Amino acid sequence: MMTLDNTYDEAELREFHARLVKLLGTDDLAYTVEPKIDGLAVSLTFENGRLVRAVTRGDGEEGDDVTANVRTIRGLPHTLRADGGPSLQGGSLKAETVREGTTAESGVSPGELPLFASEPPPSGHRSTGAGFPALIEIRGEIFLGLEEFQRINREQEEAGLEPYANPRNLAAGTLKLLDSAEVAKRRLEIVLYGLGACEPAEPAPSQSAYLARLVAWGLPVVEKFWVVRGIDAVWSAVLELDQVRRGLPYGTDGAVVKLDRLDQQRLAGARGEGQSARKLSPRWACAYKFAPDRAETCVRSISIQVGRTGALTPVAELEPVLLAGTTVKRATLHNSDEIARKDVRPGDYVLIEKAGEIIPAVVQVLLAKRPGGLAPYVFPTVCPVCGTPATRAEGEVVWRCPNPDCPEKVRRRLEHFASKACLDIDGLGEEVVALLIERGLVKTIPDIFRLRREDLLPLKKSGEVWAGNLIAAIEARRRADLWRVLNGLGIPQVGAASSKDLAGRFRSLDALAVASEADLLNVGGIGERTCGLIQAWFAAPANRALLEELRQVGVAPTPPATGGAAAVLAGKTVVLTGTLPTLSREEATALVEAAGGKVSGSVSKKTHYVVAGEEAGSKLEKARALNVPVLDEAGLRRLLQA
Repeated sequence: MMTLDNTYDEAELREFHARLVKLLGTDDLAYTVEPKIDGLAVSLTFENGRLVRAVTRGDGEEGDDVTANVRTIRGLPHTLRADGGPSLQGGSLKAETVREGTTAESGVSPGELPLFASEPPPSGHRSTGAGFPALIEIRGEIFLGLEEFQRINREQEEAGLEPYANPRNLAAGTLKLLDSAEVAKRRLEIVLYGLGACEPAEPAPSQSAYLARLVAWGLPVVEKFWVVRGIDAVWSAVLELDQVRRGLPYGTDGAVVKLDRLDQQRLAGARGEGQSARKLSPRWACAYKFAPDRAETCVRSISIQVGRTGALTPVAELEPVLLAGTTVKRATLHNSDEIARKDVRPGDYVLIEKAGEIIPAVVQVLLAKRPGGLAPYVFPTVCPVCGTPATRAEGEVVWRCPNPDCPEKVRRRLEHFASKACLDIDGLGEEVVALLIERGLVKTIPDIFRLRREDLLPLKKSGEVWAGNLIAAIEARRRADLWRVLNGLGIPQVGAASSKDLAGRFRSLDALAVASEADLLNVGGIGERTCGLIQAWFAAPANRALLEELRQVGVAPTPPATGGAAAVLAGKTVVLTGTLPTLSREEATALVEAAGGKVSGSVSKKTHYVVAGEEAGSKLEKARALNVPVLDEAGLRRLLQA
């Protein structure tokens, strides 16, 4: 697997074209322009249409066998769909045609683009008779969608752990995990676009036709690309991609420009031929790298956040600055080691960028602008809230406050338990939790259920109405869904999805508390590490006491419904996208789950329904491409009433 040469400006891109014109003897060259996805390169081998091997790029000659983990990717079929030839029916692929410097969007069909799938295959081409070669190596990129990355980081923060820095590194680390069940929990995605070995012959005459062929086989490809002729049109496509890339569901750091015709690719060859693959780069393709969005600002101060589990996380408080369309006032500094490595000091001028286009991070200190007299930052050795000496476990980079009664840890635990993702206690938000702690009314989770109306009356001017509403909301949650209580308890590595899986399998806290390792590992998405953390949590005396207190105050979680007329979506997967007229995302999710269904964040061939509202984007397009039934809110309600 070769590496692409990078270009960084228009002049270098035109030089790339000029070299090909000289080499091929014509300036009438067709190109494809595709988003460069910020992921991990892999190669998939299909024999007689069946996936037999998945390997990372590694050093170009030897990579890691990740077949078991790749098989967990929901959008990737393990068997190619038999077809009579390439097809793009049903709007399954979008291309942009750019000719003579102008741009026009069109749904691609076999006759619209040069050298597309309507052309006959090369002479001597043979296949299995089902439309695919006996052996083909298909290359692409594995990545984490931006929504999934945000979901995982929310669960990290809820568990008191550091958020991951960017989607690419997390995707690469996930693919190397030994436990495929853990990999499946993170919902990796893949797009395919490259051709390696193929026997007995290439399946298409051009890159654009090859993408069409991949779609016909049921494989995921880039959802937007351009087929262009001439370098002016290439540059127009690159500029347009730069404008739309932030609306794509994955991170992009550039554009890949390729000669469209495969016979011209073969003529152009590779630079470094005769050497090892790790030194090879194709002459017929290059990557145009977009400049990262960066901004310069000043670090006003460095603050320390105390998480629910006591993790001390440093944050740079910044002079507000506009970056990638949003005003940034804070940026993560990750941990004490990272501050020391970059030597970030309050008062420094720094460059910041959005890591993975999501989380603002300090990239570097502008030493030339450092004011005189700035002292190095000293990471606190005590909790900034309660003053307890901080500790750091061997092998960890995170400092923690070990005090279980630290007011900030208490506040975070209570906020988490009452949040929408957990018990969803209406009216018990951050301000009210802080007020209740300040007045000494709550300190532990069970204290929430000990509150009385008369305790609340003095806290607000409109105390009578407010107090009555809050007590009613708390009372309504004594029999909250079991998964919500589980999620609210803050068991390490157990977020909303795992809580639902555990609730469905064990159906009570008592049963889960005594579950064996074998029983836990039989739950989808629970791996050995998470299993150990669950058992350790239920074995801890403080947590057993917490559960007993919850029983004493009348908390009796409700197990999920089983069977019956209500379970009309039992065993079915639903994806929600866009804004629904009357239902929030949480309300729609609750309706689907109450009917036995499961809500997923990504569309695949295994999706049963997509519920689409206003401003539905790529998920709706993918659903149509895969012929997944699409419902509006009214259609969802009719389905649930069936």
